[in-house]
Amino acid sequence: MKVGFIGVGTMGGPMARHLQEAGHDLVVHDVRKEAAESHIAAGATWAATPAEVLAAVPVVFTSLPMPADVESVALGPNGLIESAETGKTYFDVSTNAPSMIKKLHAAFAEKGVRMLDAPISGGKAGAESGRLAFMVGGDENAFNEYKEVLRAMGDQPIYVGPIGDGTVAKLVHNLAGQSMALAFAEAFTIGVRAGVDPVALWTAIRQGAGGRPRRPLDSLRFFQHEDEPANFRLELALKDIGLACQLAREVHVPAALSQLTNDALVATYERGWGAHDMTALLLHQAEVAGVDFRISQEEIDKVREND
Repeated sequence: MKVGFIGVGTMGGPMARHLQEAGHDLVVHDVRKEAAESHIAAGATWAATPAEVLAAVPVVFTSLPMPADVESVALGPNGLIESAETGKTYFDVSTNAPSMIKKLHAAFAEKGVRMLDAPISGGKAGAESGRLAFMVGGDENAFNEYKEVLRAMGDQPIYVGPIGDGTVAKLVHNLAGQSMALAFAEAFTIGVRAGVDPVALWTAIRQGAGGRPRRPLDSLRFFQHEDEPANFRLELALKDIGLACQLAREVHVPAALSQLTNDALVATYERGWGAHDMTALLLHQAEVAGVDFRISQEEIDKVREND
């Protein structure tokens, strides 16, 4: 199938590569042409503008950092809307705002284009391995028509409901994860500050009811050091949680813990750690508490040997 892909960065790059590996004919665009060099070398066609991408394909995907970026690519000068015509389909896999998704959906519906929100979960590692969940909102027939294209990029395409529902599911997912991270950070710094050795404390609590069987303490990359490569940048986590808190206000739901998580992310971001992994949130908590709970990879591996 001929597929368009716009935004071939940290997440979009591996996803586009998987599409090529699955045999799809790719048309790509990015604000930095060099980001697409490997795709072009593998046979992808470069398009100079988003409008040129959609003009050449029946279906296009956008993977972009911020809602404003999506709006610009979709509706701005030389945007997708300029090539919109009946029968085409547009998936936005970015983490967006429900209000923005509905605005885009309405604009493209006027042109006869099916627009779906399909935010992803799995991080950089999931994009590389193909272990991604797509949380999809919009036309269910379009979802079913392109389900195998989604499967080429991720192993869990999930239809959630009408337009915007996929985005709501993703925001709730991220909010729960970041709030859990903050809760563990707070609890863990209390334990270390009270004098318990970090390795011993981590070993003990990961065997408790809250630590098994899925090992949330492990999946949080709890002992990430600030100089390690980011799996998911904190500035993007802040954007996602900000959108989730905004959603809570819009639907009139009290969200005190969510707002505290947002505030903690803001404080960490203001340290200049926006480009660090989102687990910098935990390092900030440790620094404020005056403790150092980082554990070396060697110590982590030794604890896991006893699982």
